[in-house]
Amino acid sequence: LAKTIPALPPVVFSARGHDTSEGRPPGVLVYARTAEGNDALAWVDEEGRSVTESQYTILRAAECVPETPALRRAENHHELVRQGVDQIVFDEQRIGGQLGRPSGARFKTYERLKRYQAEVAGTLLDSPELKRVIDDIYRAPLRETAKDALNRLLRTGASDQALAELAMNLRDDDRLCVTAAGPEPREPQLICSLGLKASKD
Repeated sequence: LAKTIPALPPVVFSARGHDTSEGRPPGVLVYARTAEGNDALAWVDEEGRSVTESQYTILRAAECVPETPALRRAENHHELVRQGVDQIVFDEQRIGGQLGRPSGARFKTYERLKRYQAEVAGTLLDSPELKRVIDDIYRAPLRETAKDALNRLLRTGASDQALAELAMNLRDDDRLCVTAAGPEPREPQLICSLGLKASKD
């Protein structure tokens, strides 16, 4: 499974039996990557309504053992998936606004650099390059390579100055943000979906 699952193609789907007790309605679980590059989960019921925003609860609902039998998808599975993706996009805009989710590299970097800019205002460290980096991050998604590099630095607990220097270097090399003419996708990407069918089915 460790080799099979990562090798599955995008948009793969399946369905399984589901215990509908304790406010756990049947429907569809959706895993997508947003235009801002954030991974997110959604759970919608059979009417396309959001069941919960808790990513942990959704992961628990998706839990399967290797012996879990696959079921035929519901007739409206793909329509529910579309509504789930719409919910993910809506939640990202509502929670994180232009910058995506607060847990994402783009949001964290922007907030840290804005704070740093305020701290160094009027000093030699307050540069036009820093202002341009902050503006670029606000206006456009990070490139995947930039996101990875910034996340690595954020995890080390690096200073705001070190974060600013990395972001400015990435911008100098044209590796910070996705431009309008860039090759990277700006649309949400559906990774997979799982139908939840009442066990009696």
